[in-house]
Amino acid sequence: MPVFPEEPEIHESLPGPGVPFPRESDAQAPRTPASGSATPAAPSTVTAVPAPVPGQRPAPARPAPPGAGRPGPQPRPGGIPKPGPRRPAPAAPQVAVQLLSATAAQALERADEAVDRLLDSGRDPGGVLVLTVGEPHPWQRHELSFGEERYWAQLAEGGDVFYADAALTRPARRAVVVLVVNGGSADRAAKAFTEARGRAAELLVVCGDAGPAAEAAGAPAGRPVSA
Repeated sequence: MPVFPEEPEIHESLPGPGVPFPRESDAQAPRTPASGSATPAAPSTVTAVPAPVPGQRPAPARPAPPGAGRPGPQPRPGGIPKPGPRRPAPAAPQVAVQLLSATAAQALERADEAVDRLLDSGRDPGGVLVLTVGEPHPWQRHELSFGEERYWAQLAEGGDVFYADAALTRPARRAVVVLVVNGGSADRAAKAFTEARGRAAELLVVCGDAGPAAEAAGAPAGRPVSA
């Protein structure tokens, strides 16, 4: 029996440097037929779809102008009345001035008589103010004996006849003012008359000589009026 020589074993050799290792995907990938051996597959037709074009954006809503939608002024029935003639402002009440003739020595006595008649006629004691041009009234000295604080408190309370100097600097206004010209200069008496008239709301009684201004503004000498 003939003896055949042994075939040499072929061992799988590792790829040399620069040769990539075989991949499983390469083994499974179908082999591409050689050129001319088979009909190539027809390329698939891809239809390009145009991208949507954005349309015109709606304009943002503008806020309504102020006052829009409000009802306008309605016409008044019968038309707009025409303004009538302006009425004159009521005149300020005039202060009556009563003059009582008296010398400087008699002025205090005449003033006390005038105050008594005013109270007897129904006048409120708190509405009477007595001002002296010369020496203070005895009743003023009596009230000051209890202290100035108590004295000025009576002016603020207004509950009784108040006696003070004609040069009074504090605000004081009452319905009736009795001015007693029992001394002092003629200029001081005239100034006291003007200030006393401004403090009277209804009636000013002048006992004594207060100067030409008092004579021009005063009524004929006599009893003090009760109005």
